[in-house]
Amino acid sequence: MKKIIEGLAYVLGNDIDTDQIIPAEHLVYSLSDPEEKKNYGKFALSGVPGDQAGLPNGNVSFTEGENFKSKYSIVVGGKNFGCGSSREHAPACMEIAGVRAVIAQSYARIFYRNSVDGGFFIPFECDTRLVEDIKTGDDLKIDLTENTLTNKTQEKTYDLKSLGEVIEIIEAGNIFEYARKTGMIAS
Repeated sequence: MKKIIEGLAYVLGNDIDTDQIIPAEHLVYSLSDPEEKKNYGKFALSGVPGDQAGLPNGNVSFTEGENFKSKYSIVVGGKNFGCGSSREHAPACMEIAGVRAVIAQSYARIFYRNSVDGGFFIPFECDTRLVEDIKTGDDLKIDLTENTLTNKTQEKTYDLKSLGEVIEIIEAGNIFEYARKTGMIAS
């Protein structure tokens, strides 16, 4: 069975930190209140400087107006994506905004683990510097079975690094659900 993720690309540069992903001033909302939780999606990636947002196209907003869902479901980044503090709100806000996958050259380790352990989205890695090839708004397709990314807009395909066992955690929903499913902790 093929597992596919499709969506529009939102392209960022190197060293996108957690303060850019969700600025500290927006960490005041409750994740357990459905209405307040929407604010995390609304302000996702709102701290990214204009010269980084939507590269190489310039300043492109991730969400529009009062919307908390973005039309971009695949984020493409450079090196050291998610550096900065260890706040779990960073990957959470991206999931709330509708992100299904992030593809970067490399990640800050704590951001990567928070993304996987929370089951927020799939953090792929790619040796190719995709931010040079892919443009914000390109139509992308990720094949989880083949570990490939296809830019349908430009008709180019790239190899992604294998996710290994982390895909099982994400598919289970989070690290605790995975532990229950595999018998590591009681149900």
